[in-house]
Amino acid sequence: MLNGKNILITGGTGSFGKKFLEMIFKRYNPNKVIIYSRDEYKQSVMKTEYADKVDMSKVRFFIGDVRDKDRLFRAFENVDYVIHAAAMKQVPTCEYNPMEAVKTNIHGAQNVIDAALDRNVKRVVALSTDKAVNPINLYGGTKLVSDKLFIAANAYTGYKDTRFSVVRYGNVAGSRGSVIPIWNKIIDDGGKVLGVTDMRMTRFWITLEQGVELVFKALEESKGGETYISKIPSFHIGDLAKAMKEDCEINEFGIREGEKLHEVMVTKDDSWTTYEYAKHYIIYPHYEWADLQRDILPGGKKVEEGFEYSSGTNREWLTVEQLRSALKSI
Repeated sequence: MLNGKNILITGGTGSFGKKFLEMIFKRYNPNKVIIYSRDEYKQSVMKTEYADKVDMSKVRFFIGDVRDKDRLFRAFENVDYVIHAAAMKQVPTCEYNPMEAVKTNIHGAQNVIDAALDRNVKRVVALSTDKAVNPINLYGGTKLVSDKLFIAANAYTGYKDTRFSVVRYGNVAGSRGSVIPIWNKIIDDGGKVLGVTDMRMTRFWITLEQGVELVFKALEESKGGETYISKIPSFHIGDLAKAMKEDCEINEFGIREGEKLHEVMVTKDDSWTTYEYAKHYIIYPHYEWADLQRDILPGGKKVEEGFEYSSGTNREWLTVEQLRSALKSI
């Protein structure tokens, strides 16, 4: 599918972009992969880090911001596939700098859409987050708008072959901003006390590899407007702490502003157009322009009315031992 194609990743120097670059060269033979981001230092580090891991003759590094529509228009020339991973993601930062979050996460999303339509990009996959579901913080609110923009963009493709879809997942295990590297540093420094906001908290467990796999799937089969969600296990935050340090002391300091007890990927109201597949769910678009009878992908089964996919009520759970084993691969 991606053999001989030109692929661009916005925010490409992040955790996802690095794993995507690694995996795409293992599975496909792309013509060119463009890393589009605004941080020249991170690009320089990434060039060095991957010099011996991938075919760097096929990798290009573009300095640019998704806020800059003209730069996107230039970068998207002859691009076949776009993965939109660029965003302001830190909840406290977005709360304190709300207009900056809007400029990047909402205006930037619209710029990516416009550039993709004007440059006849074939497929665009936008990365989303559980925080966009029933959002209670500004980051989640901006990502909800972003998701809606990408899905609705399919109504504007006309005769073009451009299709837009969304891939949604929560905090990736071991990625920047997740609790694992924070706790690892405490443990490496000889600490025994791990801070937990609330012992009732649950989360989904997804690896970067699983996230990239789902994006590959969306690029391969999307007809436009789908939201893809991986079927993955849940864990209790206290169990993760015990898996990382068996004799740890837990300091429960209270839930933070904008934080949820559980991650929700599919709401009860989404159940009307949600289908379950072997390894994932798909929420299909519920718009006048969407033809569900035509666009439902084979192999899926419609979920029951009122179905909700939440880390707190999930069917599959990781034990402390399973978490300890999973941590070895991070």
